Amino acid sequence: MTEDKNQLTNIQEFLDRDEKKDQLRFLTAGSVDDGKSTLIGRLLYDSKKLYEDQLDALKRDSVKEGHAGGEIDYALLLDGLKAEREQGITIDVAYRYFSTNKRKFIIADTPGHEQYTRNMITGGSTANLAIILLDATKGVITQTRRHTYLISLLGIKHVLLAVNKMDLVDYSQERFDSICADYRAFVTQLDIPDVDFIPISALNGDNVVDLSTRMPWYHGSSVLEFLENVHVSSDNNYADFRFPVQYVLRPDRDFRGFSGKISSGLIRKGDPVIALPSRKQSKVKSIITYEGELDKAHTPSGVTITLEDEIDISRGEMIVHPDNLPRTERHFEAMLVWMNEEALDLSTQFYIKHTTLVTRARIDKIRYRVDVNTLEKAEVELLKLNEIGRVIITTTKPLFFDPYRRNRQTGSFILIDPLTNNTVAVGMIIDKLDPKDLPSKITLETKQKIERGQGLIGKSEYIRRYNQKAGTLWLTGLHGSGKNDLAYSLEKTLFDIGATVVLIDGFTIRSGLSKELDFSPTDRTEHLRRVAHICKILNSQGIITICSFISPDEEIRLQVKEIIGADLFHLIYMESDLAFSKQNKPELYNLFDEGKISGLPGVDIPYEKPLDPAITCKPDGDNVELITSYLAKKKIFPAT
Repeated sequence: MTEDKNQLTNIQEFLDRDEKKDQLRFLTAGSVDDGKSTLIGRLLYDSKKLYEDQLDALKRDSVKEGHAGGEIDYALLLDGLKAEREQGITIDVAYRYFSTNKRKFIIADTPGHEQYTRNMITGGSTANLAIILLDATKGVITQTRRHTYLISLLGIKHVLLAVNKMDLVDYSQERFDSICADYRAFVTQLDIPDVDFIPISALNGDNVVDLSTRMPWYHGSSVLEFLENVHVSSDNNYADFRFPVQYVLRPDRDFRGFSGKISSGLIRKGDPVIALPSRKQSKVKSIITYEGELDKAHTPSGVTITLEDEIDISRGEMIVHPDNLPRTERHFEAMLVWMNEEALDLSTQFYIKHTTLVTRARIDKIRYRVDVNTLEKAEVELLKLNEIGRVIITTTKPLFFDPYRRNRQTGSFILIDPLTNNTVAVGMIIDKLDPKDLPSKITLETKQKIERGQGLIGKSEYIRRYNQKAGTLWLTGLHGSGKNDLAYSLEKTLFDIGATVVLIDGFTIRSGLSKELDFSPTDRTEHLRRVAHICKILNSQGIITICSFISPDEEIRLQVKEIIGADLFHLIYMESDLAFSKQNKPELYNLFDEGKISGLPGVDIPYEKPLDPAITCKPDGDNVELITSYLAKKKIFPAT
């Protein structure tokens, strides 16, 4: 009985020690076939972290699908996708977990191909350290530099350059030293403070778990020893207390707590705090966890905080120390990694998720795109899949952030497409904008445009937003010719297929804007002049207008064309004879026959047929199809 108790005590002590071990998250990166998956497989195999069934499956798979010439192919432990095994490459991020007596590990094996940049960003977003593998026979190549830049962008402070395949260069110290010198020359351009180098052969296990006798000139650590001892705890930001509120806990009327994960910093019971954005202050009454109350807590603990005062705080708001505030801004610059198959459209309003806050955001400007292979910068109008750029972003609500270099938790965000709800980009905040760069600032050029009545939205921006070119479809014809029916049918069809269109007809304008005008030649001209200016304004804002007016004189139609602009004016003639028109609208022509009205075009005043209409329609024709085909041919709608 005593022996059983001792065993239980020993097991509990072991579990307690295991629970207290710190954790290292690291990623592996490198070019295709540099041995990333093989290295991790070797780590697991040589450190005896595989179960017997895993080992048996690995041996079987190595015979059937391996790429190691009949030997155990350790890469198969991670290359789990069928496509990965067929090609012998890594496509998606593979995660593995293991532990030693000193530390727990979470490994992210990331793809080497450039088209999988987004996968590497995902795998490295929470990593403390990066292992970059390179082939000793090839040395520092373009992909090595690209992966190093991405690691720097992610703010990873520790890099281990594992020079693999040393067996293929006869374990040459000279070759290893040459590669290390080349890499140092490149990495000094980037913000990576801690870089180490280890020569290895992942396939043979040299310097992976145990030091190799084949390289007596190397006096450093093995990869596993390095991973067990590298110091990363100081990377955590314990200076800036940031507590984004995820949930307001109110189980009863007497308890009100604010739950969430401490993004950074340290909080103690009794500490003064301030809530953002209200800026109301209080003190910490208690810090509660599942295990009970604590006197203090630090990142990355999940806790519930209660305050001495009743303060209205909601999800997405933040609790901080009053003498250490984050930036509170709507405008900021960020490095953006575009992760969507569709290219970035600057006219799109995105959702931005930052800590626990979700609000609307727009990208005001792309300052430049970074070529991740050469680090060269280029001015561009859009970002495509896997491209990285420096951008200016404006949000609807202020964000409470720190620059990413100082605080990865409060300096990072994701952008979400409002239609698909897909994550389309991840971003790292550089800092708030300089006041002179604020997008809301009115420059001298902008002020001059406003004074001239010119819009601040370019023609190309309207075309991109609406997928159409502005224009006025001017329908002319006799009373009763069917032009009004055509105008309304055309408006409905264009609206249904996605066009942005406004219909203007004589009845609508004469009942309001031209209410005081009669049908005399002078007033008729003034009436149409007003309509033309309305069309001009709407066209200047990218909208297609449909106008249904008799406009009987060729001279009047030419004046309208001049006001709107010849390139925007499209004359459509509804050709019908007087007999058809009388039959189609008998009540109007009966009033004329009874002498109750006069000035009827085509009857007592002339109607001049258009000399050169863009389209001539017949009352019995498929006129909507005729006009939409014309618009498509002219690339008016759709514009692409």
